[in-house]
Formats: sequence, structure tokens, C-alpha cells
Amino acid sequence: MAGTLRVAHQGGDRFTIEIRGHTVTVDQPVDGGGEDTAPTPTELFVAGLASCVAFYARRYLARHQLPFEGLEVAAEFTMATGPARVGAVDVTIRMPEGVPAERLDALLAVASHCTVHNSLEQPPVVRFTLEEGR
Repeated sequence: MAGTLRVAHQGGDRFTIEIRGHTVTVDQPVDGGGEDTAPTPTELFVAGLASCVAFYARRYLARHQLPFEGLEVAAEFTMATGPARVGAVDVTIRMPEGVPAERLDALLAVASHCTVHNSLEQPPVVRFTLEEGR
């Protein structure tokens, strides 16, 4: 699978992201110079990880006919400097009632190997190019 998305400036620090016909907006908090109309790109980065973990966990539970209603994933992150980046992410998977204890290690192993986490562990090659304005 490959994909393309486009980011367009909307004013101030706000941008829209077009992904397969879906639109997501990012902004900065007021104290960071934005209008706080949407999450920041960094928050979406962490949200991508947490939602990927949730997806893998739910798929695991469904595949094994285990309850998944009430499944939640929380992610708490801290920033680091030199260079500016997310320094740490603590991911907590809140299990629904009725999941047997003997399934938890396997579920954690599956969830921790989601695509986004794998991409953090084995970073992709990122190339930047400049294109003249149209």
C-alpha cells in the first residue's frame, strides 16, 4: 500500500490535510501563536500511534472472539529538545471486561507491533524537495 496526502495553508498556523477524500485540520495552541482550532501536528503524530495500537488490539480481540466494547488506548507524551521532537510516549491499553489474563501478553505483543510503532522502531527514509510555486 502506498499513499499520498496534501497539506494546504488555511491562514495563520492552520492547515488542512487531504487524505483519500478525508479532511483533517491542524493548528497551534493560542500560546504557541495559533488559534487552537484543531490538534497540533505533534498531537496527530501521537494520535496516529495510539489509534494504530487500538486498531491492532481490537482486531486481536475480535479474531479471538473476545470482548472489545469499551477498549480504549491513552497516550501521554513528553517533548525533548536538541532537536525538538517527541521524547517519550507512554501508551496505556485499557482492556474491556472479560478478557482472560492468559490472553494479555499476546495482545500486548500484537498491539506493540502496529504499523506506526514499527515505523518508529524502523524509521522510514524521508526525503525533502522544493518545488517552485505555481
